Amino acid sequence: MTQTIEARLAAQWLAAGEAVLVDVRDPDEFKGEHIACAMSVPLDAVPGVFSSPQACTGRKVIFQCQKGARGEKACTMTGNAAGREVYNLDGGIEGWKAAGLPVVRSGGGAPSLFRQVQVGVGAFVLLAVLAGFSGWRPGFALAGFFGAMLIFAGVTGWCGLGLLLSRMPWNRSGRSAA
Repeated sequence: MTQTIEARLAAQWLAAGEAVLVDVRDPDEFKGEHIACAMSVPLDAVPGVFSSPQACTGRKVIFQCQKGARGEKACTMTGNAAGREVYNLDGGIEGWKAAGLPVVRSGGGAPSLFRQVQVGVGAFVLLAVLAGFSGWRPGFALAGFFGAMLIFAGVTGWCGLGLLLSRMPWNRSGRSAA
C-alpha cells in the first residue's frame, strides 16, 4: 500500500533535508510549473533512476505529480527497494498549492504540449462529428481518422501534432533560437 504525505509535512522534511522531492510529470508540465526543490524524473524513467540502491540513500523519497495518480504509480514501481522510504505527495502539486505553499512558474503561461494536443484533437473530432451530423458524411470518417491517430501516437510515442505544436511561437518562448 502506498504511503501518502500531506504537503505541509513534506515541506518540513524537505526544508530539514530529510527527503527529496521527485516530480514524475512530463518535462513540459514541469517546465510550466513546479515545486522549487523538486527534481524532474518523468514517470517512465523512474525505474531506471531508482533501481540503484545508492539513489537518494538515507533520505525519504517523495513522489509528486499533478494530482497524485502518477505519484502513486511511481511509489508502486520503486516500492521500498533497498530499505528506501517512499511517499506520494497527497494531491500532487495541486495539493501543495491548496496548502498555500509556493511553486515556481515559467513566464510563458502556455499549457503543456500534451494538453494542447488533447484540446486540438478534441476540437478536430468535435468539428468532424458535427460536420457528419450536418450532412457531410465524410466527417464521421475524419473523426475516426483522428481517433486512429491518437491510438498510433499512444502505441508508438510519435505524435505529429505534438511535433507541429512544439514549433509554434507560444511554445518557443525562453528557448534560444539556434
